[in-house]
Amino acid sequence: MSDSAGGGEGGGVAGAGQDAEADNEPPQQAPPLPEGDSLEVGETSEEGTPPSAKRSRISNEEQGLQQPAKPVKMHGETPAQAGSLQEDAAPPAQRTEPLQGEEEGREGAEVSASGEGEEECHQNGDGGHDTPLQEGERKPEEELNGNRSAESPSGGQHLGLDFTQNPQMLTGSWTEYSNFPENYLKGCKWAPDGSCILTNSADNVLRVYNLPPEIYSYNWDLLPEMSPVLRMAEGDTIYDYCWYPKMNSLDPDTCFLASSSRDNPVHVWDAFYGEVRASFRPYNHLDELTAAHSLCFSPDGTQLYCGFDKTVRVFYTERPGRDCEERPTIVKKQGQSGIISCFGFSPCQSVYACGSYSRCAGLYSCQDGTLLALLPTRHHGGLTHLLFSPDGNYLYTGGRKDPEILCWDLREPDKVLFSLKRNVATNQRIYFDLDMSGKYLLSGDTEGVVSVWDTQTAPPDGNEELLQPQLRFQAHWDCTNGISIHPFMPLLATSSGQRQFPWPSDSEGDSASDGEGGDAVMSPQEIRQDNTLSLWWAGPLGPAAEGSQGQSTAVVEA
Repeated sequence: MSDSAGGGEGGGVAGAGQDAEADNEPPQQAPPLPEGDSLEVGETSEEGTPPSAKRSRISNEEQGLQQPAKPVKMHGETPAQAGSLQEDAAPPAQRTEPLQGEEEGREGAEVSASGEGEEECHQNGDGGHDTPLQEGERKPEEELNGNRSAESPSGGQHLGLDFTQNPQMLTGSWTEYSNFPENYLKGCKWAPDGSCILTNSADNVLRVYNLPPEIYSYNWDLLPEMSPVLRMAEGDTIYDYCWYPKMNSLDPDTCFLASSSRDNPVHVWDAFYGEVRASFRPYNHLDELTAAHSLCFSPDGTQLYCGFDKTVRVFYTERPGRDCEERPTIVKKQGQSGIISCFGFSPCQSVYACGSYSRCAGLYSCQDGTLLALLPTRHHGGLTHLLFSPDGNYLYTGGRKDPEILCWDLREPDKVLFSLKRNVATNQRIYFDLDMSGKYLLSGDTEGVVSVWDTQTAPPDGNEELLQPQLRFQAHWDCTNGISIHPFMPLLATSSGQRQFPWPSDSEGDSASDGEGGDAVMSPQEIRQDNTLSLWWAGPLGPAAEGSQGQSTAVVEA
């Protein structure tokens, strides 16, 4: 893979490993442009570059942000596309040529924590807690949509999710995952600024896909198959990965992500060039390097939380290396046991939640890691994913081989408000996601079905009732393990696939059955294989798209 960047140290021996762990970083909207600096489509700035032009590479010695010298052409991009891309689609780009004097595997550079500010009380760009706008000031969505062309789907205004009809599949990536046997995906995550998508797969490669610029037009029949612009290869099974929460593709210093893999330190990858920017090295009590099972940046991006067996280690992003703060989750035989498998930060309080493979979740103080509450053990399997609601009052938790997503009322931590039913029959992590308002919760299942729940239809008192989905549709023919909602557009990203096991008759050959019988046994297995990243439109459809809606997806009877 010519686009993959090694740059890591300690590549372990490849082998079968457990499924990738999860994280939950609160993404946020792309920041608005400075007042009076908005540019129309095709208009250039004073430097002569379009607003989406990529910044030039800064040298190892320079720490400050430089003005762009010229746009960097993206992989598979035509010159016309490079000059007409809007600000909200300005993605990290792949390096076009090697740098002189650059050291391979550079890992000592400090990770910039720029973009720090007030702690924001929203998740997935929650618009319900926006601060009052000054006169003449526009919201980020209005600022972005004001720069789009008249025929764009946004129509100059922010579009919300619309689940009165099935989402329409726009494009995806499937050829990329057909060159490696059983290269199933293990999740997908939108960048916090919505410019690109990050995926994880069984070949231990993280891929970054740009948001196609054609998405802003209703000519969706012209959308090509997506190709990754970056490939970042880890040495072994990837346990977890997460975006830097202050990521803004207009500021290269903020464009990075973290990943953890077996027998390797935590790597911080440059999302513009696919290089290892820094490493965090956790050691156990025997002074042996140990891998983190889960990762999550703090909302302000200054800290990186890593989950281990009965321990959370906190690194400071501006200080790579081995120095960290250790926070045991069990003190004097009291607390949360098991491997810390997932994290979530409250958008409104200085509180974070930890899920563990001991089937329980705990709430902790961000200041010193003090255990505030330990939720009852209600799950049937170890927790694999959790999310706070945008108002911080509710916590959603899901586990492996567990059919329920539980909604906890954190004002009464021992109370389950309601549950959501999905089909999870394997140990694989099945992600779920909330929209920016906290109204819709979406999750896939092991049968490839995506369910959409309206959480606001739940009874306010809560009798632990089972909330029925508003919509169910067949997104993939194999397990839909990843789902991610765009921070400010009605777009969904889904990923599919799982480890396939041969049928018992396969090893017996023709002696056990005739040729026709063998073919009949193999056909269901072949049909179920679907290793794909898909992009869906979940907003109002324009006149040109309504005619093609019928061929998008199949409705699943509840």
